[in-house]
Amino acid sequence: MGGRAESGCNGADFVKVGLAMSAPNTNAWFLHEVLPLEATLTTFLRRSVREPAAVADLRQEVYVRVYEAALRKIPHPVRPFLLATARNLVIDRARRNQVVSIEAVVDLDELEIATDEPGPERSVVARQELRRLQAALDRLPPRCREALTLRKVEGLQRKEIAQRMGVSEPTVAKHLAAGMYVLAEFLSGEDVTGSKS
Repeated sequence: MGGRAESGCNGADFVKVGLAMSAPNTNAWFLHEVLPLEATLTTFLRRSVREPAAVADLRQEVYVRVYEAALRKIPHPVRPFLLATARNLVIDRARRNQVVSIEAVVDLDELEIATDEPGPERSVVARQELRRLQAALDRLPPRCREALTLRKVEGLQRKEIAQRMGVSEPTVAKHLAAGMYVLAEFLSGEDVTGSKS
């Protein structure tokens, strides 16, 4: 990615590929380079998501992400960057849709909803285990709990967790190890000193 200029609307040089630009120049770049790819983007999103109503919102989010990235550094070539951004957004959305809050599951007995579970004994045991897990999570230091939730519930990799938490990957590894140790000890009926609770 060099710093070459590309000719834009009315023959004006407005793009320095690989360099940051002002908002007006980014606007011109966006109109000239990104918006013509709308049909390609829309087709990709329609094939990637099940809800047709979500396509317009996802397309808008892709545009926002591409525009914000362009303010920092103009991506080149544009089409692969646009589609990679769309793919990442679809993946993030799918992950979020699979996450179930532990609190929501724990509150099921308050709703008194009939379930399709095999029997009441198994349901009681499962709820007790969820409560124990929630109690164990509540005992963790906030950063350990955050790292474990991002890893085990949201399924993020260490690098992604480090970026989201604003720490290094070795720090994430320490939080995960410490958190798993405390959870294992608590759930096995021992505290971290090794005595039975």
